[in-house]
Amino acid sequence: MTFTKTTEQSSKYEHLEQMPLHDLLTNINNEDKTVPLAVEKALPQIEILVTKVVEQMKKGGRLFYIGAGTSGRLGIVDASECPPTFGVPFDLVIGIIAGGDTAIRKAVEFAEDDKEQAWKDLQEWNINENDVVIGIAASGTTPYVIGGLEKCNENNITTGCITCNQGSPLAQTALLPIEVVVGPEFVTGSSRMKAGTAQKLVLNMISTATMIQLGRVKGNKMVDMQLSNVKLIDRGVRMIMGEIPVTYEEAEKLLKEHGSVRKAVESYQSK
Repeated sequence: MTFTKTTEQSSKYEHLEQMPLHDLLTNINNEDKTVPLAVEKALPQIEILVTKVVEQMKKGGRLFYIGAGTSGRLGIVDASECPPTFGVPFDLVIGIIAGGDTAIRKAVEFAEDDKEQAWKDLQEWNINENDVVIGIAASGTTPYVIGGLEKCNENNITTGCITCNQGSPLAQTALLPIEVVVGPEFVTGSSRMKAGTAQKLVLNMISTATMIQLGRVKGNKMVDMQLSNVKLIDRGVRMIMGEIPVTYEEAEKLLKEHGSVRKAVESYQSK
């Protein structure tokens, strides 16, 4: 298969610096509208990968995201939101970025070009055959990510990827690839735009569907969420009121006693 970087192809729009603001915003929005349709085409691939992630997590495995730049940051965002949203340990879903934590805020020069470093980073977490590693790279050519997946494959660790080019080296390396082809960016090569949006949508699907499959959602509620601020405590109280016949004050007391919506409801129902 011939590999073409559609993410690097020239924008369909010319002379952006001369475009009126209204047109700039309208055209960016028009391009963004195409992203969910591209994700839809990849749903079969997403389903296969999520099925494997759930299977491995039921064995005690963890989910790792590795990436560089925007892709790495998106993985870290998704991983960091799993504990407060679903009440899981911080080391169940782990995001790793080329260049380390410094690169979350500030680009680390040439970090993404080190093909050996991702495996070193993964080894710090004592990675094993129960785990799943998903490489994220819009281009599908990032050496840091490809090198990490290659070493995982050699060590019988399940690999997946999220990329925005068809037939990329990354997709050919991953055992379970996801390819969301969004086409040229509004600003040529700026893959933080449509490609980044596509990656975020897919990451949302992977983590949310996995956690639902693992029983971390009841009905449509985040019953295991961490109660880390006033807004979430109030949400938790109202969830409890929706499940059992208690007043706001009674629900708040149950929540404070048991520490989670699930435990509060189960305690009441067991009486």
